[in-house]
Amino acid sequence: MSLKAQIEAVVYAAETPVTLEQITQLTKATILAEDSSLDDAAVKSRVRATLEELVSDYSSADRGIEVRQVAGGYRMSTKPEQHDAVRAFAKSLKPPIRLSLPALETLAVIAYKQPVTVPEISEIRGVDSSGVIATLLDRKLITTAGRKAVIGRPILYKTTKEFLMRFGLKDVGELPSMEEFEKLVAESFQADLIPATQEESEEPAPKAISEDAEVTGEVEPAEAHVVEMPIRTGTE
Repeated sequence: MSLKAQIEAVVYAAETPVTLEQITQLTKATILAEDSSLDDAAVKSRVRATLEELVSDYSSADRGIEVRQVAGGYRMSTKPEQHDAVRAFAKSLKPPIRLSLPALETLAVIAYKQPVTVPEISEIRGVDSSGVIATLLDRKLITTAGRKAVIGRPILYKTTKEFLMRFGLKDVGELPSMEEFEKLVAESFQADLIPATQEESEEPAPKAISEDAEVTGEVEPAEAHVVEMPIRTGTE
C-alpha cells in the first residue's frame, strides 16, 4: 500500500480529527521500510507533504468529499455544496438499531447456529431466550425458517437480508470468529449494565410463549442498556 493510500484510509476511518503526529506514528514503519536513513523530522515532513497532496486531490470540483483541517487534525467531510443532497439521503436512512445485551447474545447464537429453535438457543445461553425473539423479529434481523422435524415441531429461526445489511456482510460466511465476536461484545459493554426488561427476562418465563403464537409488539424500551449499530454514511 502506498503512503498516500494508507493515510487516506486512516483519515477516513477516524471518528475524530486525526493529528499529524498520530498519522506519523501510524505510518512511520512504512516510510522507514522504504528509506531507513530518515530521521523523525524527515519522516514527519514526508507525512505532511503527502497529506497536502491528499488535500489537493480531494479539492477537485468533481469530488463530493474533502479532506480538511479541523480542531488541530485532519478529517473527511462532505463539501458544503453537497450538503442538501447528503441531508436528503440521511433522512431516508433507517435509524440505528438498538439492542440489549440479551438480544445481541441471542442474535449471535442464531447467526452462528442457524437454523435453530428457541429451546436450542436457551440451552446454549443457559437462560430462557423466548423474550428476546420478539425483539429480533420486530427489528427484522431474524425470520422463521420452517419447523424442526422433532416432537412438537418447534419453529426454526435464521438471520435475514436486513441482518447482513446492518452488519455490512456479504453473507454469513463473513461473520467473524466467535472469539472475535465475544471480544466485540465485551468491549461494547464495559460500562455497568442495566438489567434486562421483563420482556427480555433472563429467568424462565412463568408461561412459555407458544410456538404457534404470532410474535408482535415493541418489547424493548428506550431506557434499556443498548448497543447501537450505526450505518456508515460519510456525512460526517
